[in-house]
Amino acid sequence: MSKSLFQEDATHIFETLTKNLPIDPRKLNIAIPIANSEQEGYSATYRNSYSPDQLIDTFYPSLDTLYKLFENACDAYKDSPCLGYRTKNLDGSFSHYLFQDYQTIRERRNNFGSGIFRILSTSPFRLNTECHSKLDYETECDERFILTIFSHNRPEWAMCDITSIAYSIPNTALYDTLGPDTSRYILTLTESPIVICSKEKIKTLINLKKNNEQDLKNLIVIVSMDDLEGYEDEKLVELAHATNINLYDTKNVERIGEIHYKSPIPPKPDTIFTITFTSGTTGNPKGVVLTHKNAVCAMTFRISASRTDLHGTHYSFLPLAHIYERTNICFALSTGSKVGFPQGKSPATLLDDVKELKPTGLALVPRVLTKLEAAIKAQTISNSERPIVQSIYARAINEKLRLQSLPENEHLNPPHFVYDRVLGLLKKKIGLANVTGISTGSSPISNETLKFLKAALNLGISNGYGSSESFAGILASSRFDKNPGSVGAIGVTTEVRVRDLPTMNYTSKDEGGPRGEMMLRGPQIFSHYYKNPEETAKSFDSEGWFHTGDVIRIDTLDNNKIYIIDRVKNFFKMAQGEFVTPERIENTYLSQFPFIAQLFVHGDSLQSYLVGVVGIDATTIQQYIYRRFKDKIENKDDIIKFLNMPKNKKIFLTDMNSSIATQLQGFEKLNNIKIELDPLTVDLDLITPTQKIKRPNCIKYFKPVLDELYQEGSILKDVKL
Repeated sequence: MSKSLFQEDATHIFETLTKNLPIDPRKLNIAIPIANSEQEGYSATYRNSYSPDQLIDTFYPSLDTLYKLFENACDAYKDSPCLGYRTKNLDGSFSHYLFQDYQTIRERRNNFGSGIFRILSTSPFRLNTECHSKLDYETECDERFILTIFSHNRPEWAMCDITSIAYSIPNTALYDTLGPDTSRYILTLTESPIVICSKEKIKTLINLKKNNEQDLKNLIVIVSMDDLEGYEDEKLVELAHATNINLYDTKNVERIGEIHYKSPIPPKPDTIFTITFTSGTTGNPKGVVLTHKNAVCAMTFRISASRTDLHGTHYSFLPLAHIYERTNICFALSTGSKVGFPQGKSPATLLDDVKELKPTGLALVPRVLTKLEAAIKAQTISNSERPIVQSIYARAINEKLRLQSLPENEHLNPPHFVYDRVLGLLKKKIGLANVTGISTGSSPISNETLKFLKAALNLGISNGYGSSESFAGILASSRFDKNPGSVGAIGVTTEVRVRDLPTMNYTSKDEGGPRGEMMLRGPQIFSHYYKNPEETAKSFDSEGWFHTGDVIRIDTLDNNKIYIIDRVKNFFKMAQGEFVTPERIENTYLSQFPFIAQLFVHGDSLQSYLVGVVGIDATTIQQYIYRRFKDKIENKDDIIKFLNMPKNKKIFLTDMNSSIATQLQGFEKLNNIKIELDPLTVDLDLITPTQKIKRPNCIKYFKPVLDELYQEGSILKDVKL
């Protein structure tokens, strides 16, 4: 590793970044085709117009690993708050956020890393295996053992991450919805010798090894994120010991590390940072190998697209086991931000935590935003019990909608002297007073929801695209995009092209812009799947382009912005010979009809029309029922019964079809539906934790329902599609 004669001052680095940020969105929200890059069966290659000659892989030359980024943040903001949490009071309420500063976290990190090496290398259960030959601190190797994290979001999760970074230990994560078989598969494949977890996971892990002794022979240490004390925990230590596992808690490991201190082992750009297992729709998950170079590219994309303060406040709400939130927290800890964690596992504490923490930005998913939309409407424009409040907010929100939609205000949030103050009171009441922007991704969201929230909250919302294979985001729309729906132009770290899919009627020559499979290339894209050369070979072509499996449209009439419209291979032929792609249909309905949260579309070669299973949004649906039927129903079971009544179901489905108007052809529109509350769940193995539909599982599970819908026939026979 090279070393400079002079070291750059961290404060100077942040001053340089601040001076040059934010980048003008008018320069970043345009992509251009590279001259002479078009090939037979493919579109031209597109790059961001900010840097069309080459892709960008760092935002500051000397900061090329996550270790250097965190060290730089520690040097610049050593006395600033870093990781924060809330403790539970005796009356059941929660305290204010308690923070430890960056310097304290750095010292704890070094003690924790030293302790991990000590307890692993001295374990009496150490075996003569290849994995265990890498447990000594002094051993030099290209790839060390893999550390596994298993917990909901909490400060110790982040501590594991930054410790892995500092000591060049690759890590991976388990999460509840994986189930025991997949957890066993991951632990077996990675040969992980250590799992750091919350206390309630310990017995699960012990039993997992007990029932799979040979597969999990390399697992010899578990570290509890919670303190181990008292008689019950002593029995837990004995139970672990009986299964050839040493059990510690984090405080004990840090004390051991303080006594047997070892300096960090700084990673190189090509050092593996993490292996994130994709929640595949079929078979075992694939382990995406991500290096520090991939990670720094992801931070570079984030900084280029960021419109918030670098030194801000982040609320770590989305699951850290997934790459979206992993990127968020890496970014926060690279920029000297303070990070607050939820009270516990339940997402219900979101607004309570946010009111207390006062974050500067929020990363959310569409389902949370639709609930937020419903809550705001109930307090404002739908608040019939307080007509004066209803009238004031209706005028304020409608005026902001008008101002934000004007072409001359592209990328801007035009101010209003009176209404900005009115809407500011609403933001403060909800707890979003300090929030200047929200990002969303992972699934479709209604354009109307985006427009309403941007107006009502008087802030910008960016819709993004990414995957585990791209270390999260590579695309993000402008926060004040006048035509929501796209995921923006390709970012500065990646290039994109489209592959023709003639069997799905998508080609690079389509009117309005190329349509086909999105293919990606660049330093932010992963290089291989862990111990899976077959899947790796399938995923890349000879020129290094990664096949995403997502179908996109590049809008050549609007700065070459990208729209996600379908998935490769998800299509079937109907009785009349028409090909149908269910994912595109599902996404279209979900993005245009905000009263539904889930949709599974089905059809086959023996039927001439489509049917579907609809999952309603329990919050927004009450507004729909009142507006459409002039009825108020609060009980969820009663809502389902009401909407599935033949007459009401026909009205509901007609409204669904009206919302997508001409966006789908007649044969692509649903003719019959079953309405349920959350029909697609991870527990039933119908969707992945990232909300991707496991279509074969759904077809099998919903077969009785689908048969019933086809037997009932089309309920829209007299409705023009």
